[in-house]
Amino acid sequence: MPQNPPQIAIIGAGIFVKSQYLPRLAEISDLVTLKAIWSRSEKSAREAGEIARKVFGNVECKWGDDGFDEIVSDPDIVGVIVALAGQIQVDMSLKLLKAGKHVLQEKPAAASISEAETALSSYNSFYNNNSSAQKIWAVAENYRFEPAFVESRKLVSEIGDMMSVQVLIEGSMNSSNPYFSSSWRRNFTGGFILDMGVHYIAGLRMLVGCEVASVSATTSHVDTTLPPPDTISSLFQLENGCSGVFVMLVSSKSPKIIWRVVGLNGTVQVERGNKDGQHGYVVTLFTANKETKSTFYPFSGVTEELKAFLSDISRASLQGDKIEAEARLSYIEGAQDVAVLDAMLESGMKQGALVKVKKF
Repeated sequence: MPQNPPQIAIIGAGIFVKSQYLPRLAEISDLVTLKAIWSRSEKSAREAGEIARKVFGNVECKWGDDGFDEIVSDPDIVGVIVALAGQIQVDMSLKLLKAGKHVLQEKPAAASISEAETALSSYNSFYNNNSSAQKIWAVAENYRFEPAFVESRKLVSEIGDMMSVQVLIEGSMNSSNPYFSSSWRRNFTGGFILDMGVHYIAGLRMLVGCEVASVSATTSHVDTTLPPPDTISSLFQLENGCSGVFVMLVSSKSPKIIWRVVGLNGTVQVERGNKDGQHGYVVTLFTANKETKSTFYPFSGVTEELKAFLSDISRASLQGDKIEAEARLSYIEGAQDVAVLDAMLESGMKQGALVKVKKF
């Protein structure tokens, strides 16, 4: 008999839920049933519920402590998407995991390395007595699922030994951006650098296929409309011995986002762009014989990560939870992105001192 689509809930009803999760889930509504959506306030829950109901007609709106408890205790809800303020996401995720739900938590995985370590310890302790199979704790990092990075990783393996890696991020976080006034990001240690930066580190790690071993960075606060720091310039060394630079400005009047890996036999470049009204990435391969080949890949990472999570929890239901979950979604991967930025921010506070990156 065909399996019914898994029933899930969404915890959070903010900008990203309304603009990304609900539309993307609607596109793959044959794979999932959205049973409930929760927010701290009734107003937010109902607003998100109205959007969801266009496709998921029976979605229930929940709010406050009682509403959260109802989701926790509902045996039909097997998976939960958690998209809340960075300061409280981990605690909420752990409560749901302990209650036996699979969780897809928005990035960043944690506010710091110490929080990530404590969280992983708590998560593993739930299953130490082996009384129940371990639930999936995934971190939503769509860059690992963007076709541009999947294909670029293959190209990097063809350009020979790495000589240099450059990541240049000139963001556009200004008053016209819907996230600009987000209070939790402004009160977050590391500010927008950490919240936005994990994406760019995920892209870097995906491209080079190895870990960042150590960093030396300087940070500054120039744009006073943004929380500190708003710029970071870092040298980094990869475990394979190659070195590189990571430069990030939270807001620039001339936004540009680019990753570039230079090898002995060629160069691979990934640059944010758009084509025919679609946003995505232009991937360019520069070969040793002076040939250039460019391909445009539209954004689709959020959809692909949702498909992966839904596939994992469906298989877990069928196979008694004894499955290997999609590695690109693992909490460890999300924590490693945080670890790199955490080290850069620490180095910045220490006037550029060399800091080794914690390895999970």
